[in-house]
Amino acid sequence: MDINIKAIKFDATDKLQEFITKKVSKLSKFCDDIRKVEVSLKVVKPETANNKQACLTVSLPGGELFAEKVSDTFEESVMESLAAIEKQLGKYKEKQTNI
Repeated sequence: MDINIKAIKFDATDKLQEFITKKVSKLSKFCDDIRKVEVSLKVVKPETANNKQACLTVSLPGGELFAEKVSDTFEESVMESLAAIEKQLGKYKEKQTNI
Protein backbone atom coordinates (compact mmCIF):
# COMPACT_ATOMS: atom_id res chain seq x y z
CA MET A 1 0.00 0.00 0.00
CA ASP A 2 1.39 3.39 -1.05
CA ILE A 3 0.80 6.31 1.32
CA ASN A 4 1.12 9.83 -0.11
CA ILE A 5 0.92 12.82 2.23
CA LYS A 6 0.37 16.25 0.74
CA ALA A 7 0.54 19.36 2.90
CA ILE A 8 -1.06 22.20 0.96
CA LYS A 9 0.51 25.65 1.49
CA PHE A 10 2.51 24.56 4.57
CA ASP A 11 5.21 22.06 5.55
CA ALA A 12 4.04 19.10 7.61
CA THR A 13 6.43 18.18 10.41
CA ASP A 14 8.15 14.80 10.40
CA LYS A 15 6.27 13.94 13.58
CA LEU A 16 2.92 14.63 11.88
CA GLN A 17 3.91 12.60 8.81
CA GLU A 18 5.01 9.66 11.00
CA PHE A 19 1.70 9.84 12.91
CA ILE A 20 -0.31 9.78 9.68
CA THR A 21 1.74 6.96 8.16
CA LYS A 22 1.38 4.87 11.32
CA LYS A 23 -2.40 5.37 11.54
CA VAL A 24 -3.12 4.97 7.82
CA SER A 25 -1.05 1.77 7.57
CA LYS A 26 -3.50 0.18 10.05
CA LEU A 27 -6.17 0.29 7.31
CA SER A 28 -4.59 -2.84 5.84
CA LYS A 29 -6.14 -4.79 8.75
CA PHE A 30 -9.58 -3.95 7.38
CA CYS A 31 -8.91 -4.66 3.71
CA ASP A 32 -6.06 -6.27 1.77
CA ASP A 33 -7.13 -4.71 -1.55
CA ILE A 34 -5.96 -1.16 -0.75
CA ARG A 35 -3.54 0.01 -3.43
CA LYS A 36 -2.92 3.62 -2.46
CA VAL A 37 -3.93 6.13 0.19
CA GLU A 38 -3.63 9.86 -0.42
CA VAL A 39 -3.79 12.22 2.54
CA SER A 40 -4.21 15.94 1.88
CA LEU A 41 -3.75 18.38 4.73
CA LYS A 42 -4.92 21.97 4.45
CA VAL A 43 -5.57 24.94 6.73
CA VAL A 44 -8.98 26.43 5.93
CA LYS A 45 -9.90 29.88 7.18
CA PRO A 46 -6.74 30.45 9.27
CA GLU A 47 -8.51 32.90 11.58
CA THR A 48 -10.98 30.32 12.96
CA ALA A 49 -10.43 27.61 15.60
CA ASN A 50 -11.55 24.47 13.74
CA ASN A 51 -9.45 25.00 10.64
CA LYS A 52 -7.33 21.88 10.09
CA GLN A 53 -8.71 19.81 7.21
CA ALA A 54 -7.69 16.26 6.36
CA CYS A 55 -8.89 14.53 3.17
CA LEU A 56 -8.28 10.82 2.71
CA THR A 57 -8.66 9.08 -0.64
CA VAL A 58 -8.31 5.30 -0.65
CA SER A 59 -7.81 3.56 -4.02
CA LEU A 60 -9.33 0.09 -4.29
CA PRO A 61 -9.80 -2.25 -7.28
CA GLY A 62 -13.52 -1.39 -7.43
CA GLY A 63 -13.13 2.39 -7.10
CA GLU A 64 -12.22 4.96 -4.46
CA LEU A 65 -13.30 5.81 -0.95
CA PHE A 66 -13.15 9.41 0.28
CA ALA A 67 -13.46 11.14 3.64
CA GLU A 68 -12.89 14.76 4.60
CA LYS A 69 -12.98 16.13 8.13
CA VAL A 70 -12.18 19.49 9.71
CA SER A 71 -11.24 19.93 13.35
CA ASP A 72 -8.90 21.71 15.76
CA THR A 73 -5.76 19.64 15.00
CA PHE A 74 -4.53 17.68 12.01
CA GLU A 75 -4.24 14.56 14.17
CA GLU A 76 -7.90 14.81 15.15
CA SER A 77 -8.98 15.43 11.55
CA VAL A 78 -6.97 12.41 10.36
CA MET A 79 -8.45 10.16 13.07
CA GLU A 80 -12.01 11.25 12.23
CA SER A 81 -11.36 10.70 8.50
CA LEU A 82 -9.91 7.26 9.22
CA ALA A 83 -13.00 6.33 11.24
CA ALA A 84 -15.19 7.31 8.26
CA ILE A 85 -12.97 5.31 5.86
CA GLU A 86 -13.15 2.26 8.14
CA LYS A 87 -16.95 2.36 7.95
CA GLN A 88 -16.78 2.65 4.16
CA LEU A 89 -14.31 -0.25 4.00
CA GLY A 90 -16.77 -2.37 5.99
CA LYS A 91 -19.48 -1.65 3.42
CA TYR A 92 -17.02 -2.28 0.56
CA LYS A 93 -16.06 -5.70 1.96
CA GLU A 94 -19.73 -6.55 2.50
CA LYS A 95 -20.44 -5.82 -1.18
CA GLN A 96 -17.43 -7.92 -2.24
CA THR A 97 -18.63 -10.96 -0.28
CA ASN A 98 -22.13 -10.66 -1.76
CA ILE A 99 -20.87 -10.87 -5.34
